Amino acid sequence: MLWIPGPTEVRPAILAECAKPQISHRGKEMDALSERIDPGLRLAFGLAPSSTARVAVHTTSGTGLMEAALHGVGAKTLHLVNGAFSKRWYDVAVALGKRATKLDAPLGSTVAPERIARALAEHGPFDALCLTVNETATGVRTPLGDVASVLRAAPETLFLADLVSYFGGAPVDFDVHGLDFAFASSQKALALPPGIAICCASARYVERARAIPRRSYYLDPLRILDGHAERATLATPCLPLYFALAKQLEDIAAGAPAASGGALGTLSGDAARGAWRERFAKHARMHALLVAWARGRGLELLPEERLQSPTVSCVKRGPLDVEKLCKALAKRGETISNGYGDLKGQTFRIGHMGDHDEAGLAKLLRLVDELWPTVLA
Repeated sequence: MLWIPGPTEVRPAILAECAKPQISHRGKEMDALSERIDPGLRLAFGLAPSSTARVAVHTTSGTGLMEAALHGVGAKTLHLVNGAFSKRWYDVAVALGKRATKLDAPLGSTVAPERIARALAEHGPFDALCLTVNETATGVRTPLGDVASVLRAAPETLFLADLVSYFGGAPVDFDVHGLDFAFASSQKALALPPGIAICCASARYVERARAIPRRSYYLDPLRILDGHAERATLATPCLPLYFALAKQLEDIAAGAPAASGGALGTLSGDAARGAWRERFAKHARMHALLVAWARGRGLELLPEERLQSPTVSCVKRGPLDVEKLCKALAKRGETISNGYGDLKGQTFRIGHMGDHDEAGLAKLLRLVDELWPTVLA
């Protein structure tokens, strides 16, 4: 069983969708498939029925849409960097020739709102601010509301968000937080195999993107958004994952990801939104379970409580040998992750996301307890 921060475990019903016969991506069956996907994505992004924001799917990694987002904004970008994946977004901007500025925070922390406000005032205006909401390397969640509040004083700055290990595990509320472009990939809290990415873009982002030169083809955000809207993808999409995405979104909206699910169209909007809220609550309960277990054994999570991710927990090793722990669990059929980068050997990470539940997590933690005497440093 995979308990790493992605890819995560994929249930058999989703894998069965990936085995469906192929269809023409230029035919009516593909149009129907996209029509199944869009309402679920809008619910997952927290869009109101009246929202003018647009959703899309693209056959690429999350990193692909990280780059695509930058193709739609001007040259001056501000990056909040508090781990390996937020730094990657800064590195992508530098590679694209952006005039990128980064605000660093220590591992396990996030950039304070007052530092963001100071940078905007002293070094702005910026064309875009780039935030990795859930830093997978450290288990840190930067509250969207904190950054949104600061950006209200800088309306010229577009708000771009990496939701890769967050989307599907916690509320996004795209419009409420004034987001302009947000993206995620399939293999994290959506609990699909890797290979496709999803995004949402505001009308403001689209308008700005149309006014600037874009030096990309496959990662041009407007080609991605327009192609999806017009049911004319840029190239042959990964059809198996489109089937899987449609099934997963319908099952979540039906409140039955562990069962057969149901068609989204049979649910009222309120019922579907309620089902998403329950999925978010399940992730919160799993996080609380892990925190209580860690505290009961004298362990601490790397981030302070307010910044702890609901989907990925990064635990300081305490008396444990992380490599021994990972190997011992693997022999028992359970896989967790060592720390990432500079945190390797100092922390271990458990991805409690997707279709995992409290019972499965409790079983994993009982196994760690059982192995504890054999995995001490």
